[in-house]
Amino acid sequence: MQNYEESVSFLGTWGPFQRRVFFFICLTCVPSGYNILSVIFLLASPPHHCKIPVHSNLSQDWIQASIPVQGAGQTERSSCRRFELDLVQNLSAAGLSPNALLNSSREEEDCQDRWNYSTEHYQSTVVTEFNLVCRDRWKHPLSSLVYFLGGLCGCFLFGQLADRFGRKPVLFACLAMISIFSCALAFAPSWPVFTVLFFMLGSGQIAGFIVGFVLGSEILIGSARVLFTSLGYPFAYVISMILLTGTAYLVRSWRHLSLIMAVPGLACIPLWWMIPESPRWLLSRGRWQEAELVLKSAALENKVEPPNTIFASANVENATDQKAESYSFLDLLRTSNIRHIMLILWIIWFSESLSYFGVSFNTSSLQGNPYLNYFLLTTVELPAYVTVWLSTCNLPRRVSFISFTLLGSLALLLVQVTQHSHPAVTLFLVLLGKYGIMAGNGLMYVYSGEMLPTVIRNTAMSSCAMFSRLGSCVSPYLLQLAVFYQFLPWIVVAGLSLLSVVLCGFLPETFREPLPDTIQQMAVKQRFRWPWTSTPPSQDDWKSAKDQLTAPEIICMTRL
Repeated sequence: MQNYEESVSFLGTWGPFQRRVFFFICLTCVPSGYNILSVIFLLASPPHHCKIPVHSNLSQDWIQASIPVQGAGQTERSSCRRFELDLVQNLSAAGLSPNALLNSSREEEDCQDRWNYSTEHYQSTVVTEFNLVCRDRWKHPLSSLVYFLGGLCGCFLFGQLADRFGRKPVLFACLAMISIFSCALAFAPSWPVFTVLFFMLGSGQIAGFIVGFVLGSEILIGSARVLFTSLGYPFAYVISMILLTGTAYLVRSWRHLSLIMAVPGLACIPLWWMIPESPRWLLSRGRWQEAELVLKSAALENKVEPPNTIFASANVENATDQKAESYSFLDLLRTSNIRHIMLILWIIWFSESLSYFGVSFNTSSLQGNPYLNYFLLTTVELPAYVTVWLSTCNLPRRVSFISFTLLGSLALLLVQVTQHSHPAVTLFLVLLGKYGIMAGNGLMYVYSGEMLPTVIRNTAMSSCAMFSRLGSCVSPYLLQLAVFYQFLPWIVVAGLSLLSVVLCGFLPETFREPLPDTIQQMAVKQRFRWPWTSTPPSQDDWKSAKDQLTAPEIICMTRL
């Protein structure tokens, strides 16, 4: 059996070809990162109260007094109620002072003349333009839900397309979708049209990120792949999120912000001519000559001499002529070795995503400037990914994931102790919790990609992203749990992270193991064991898996 990475070792790991691929594929994730926080800024809900029409002829004191105070002993005025306008006008016309409202029957009514919104932080948002408040406040979390549902559907569709038609064309199709629908959002005339366009934007956002991640991890090998998956690609993603936070601070109108969100995707289109197709994927589809052409071009760029035949085999002609087998979503559940791993990964990705977005959305309950809070919450991901890179280079995957996720869970559980008494400590704990969850999340991308085989890697990673998006779909409603108990959202987020820690104990270790190319090469099912006692599969296990291969798979693996 000829190993793929041994076959392409003549290229080296960090030549001009690898540096070019590394840099340009990292750039392709900028549009995805630049759009992910659009849910927070486009759908921001600023403080508001009932609007008193100009023709009511009321003084400013009477207008302010006409908005009732929420609850006894509080100073915050109601967002959705006002005193009956006829009552206020009659008392004002009688020459009474606004204090007369305190002695009246205090009849209240819902807002009848729209709302006045605070412009302290936002000039306009989707919420303020389409009035997604009070009676229509259910539309606010639904808008976020639609965006994440788009991501779920996009992962399901584009993951299978990338495994069938190639990583590169699907990646650039996603970039085009992000640009087109970001631009279209700016011209949405109504909330229903906005939700449809937002759904389409979400379908391209996460799918583009996943396909780019898989493309880079398949082209690069060795230390270059570890650097790309654990540091380079995530760093570019986080920096683009920070850029959106700065852009949203400068551009307070949601329509103008939507237009600007289309720019990174358009700027990436010329990269089509700079990024090659994955040779691993070409080999898995039986396209040997195209794969060798990519690698020989890379050798020319790296100024090394390639072998005359890179993938030597006695059956090369038969293997080339043979139609490559197509895999679908159902193949993830067909055999026990991949089914066992996928079920665990789906639950972990769901829990990690719900925790990640739960922390992000729950930041609105913290004190201080929202832009600064989101900036800090995003910036803390940078040291998280540096830690992920260091751990992937030196530590087993399971030990690292469990350590990071436990740290994040414990920090978030402590939030309920300090939120009211020590705001600064609370912010530190939230940042520490985000750090731990983000480090675990970043490591899970690397870990999952190392467990899954080339022939179905994009479909499998996209299915994980589907469950990730399912978790993010639930996250906008996580804040509603505060109705039952103020700190329940934080407890749920921490509890789900702890669930991920337990499930990780059932996964195989992949540290310094080669990437599997077929489903049969995946690690065999194992019982729960503590991560520090993990051992790689024995030679008998690999021999047993090899004996189960069909003839076409043996040919393919021999060539790889």
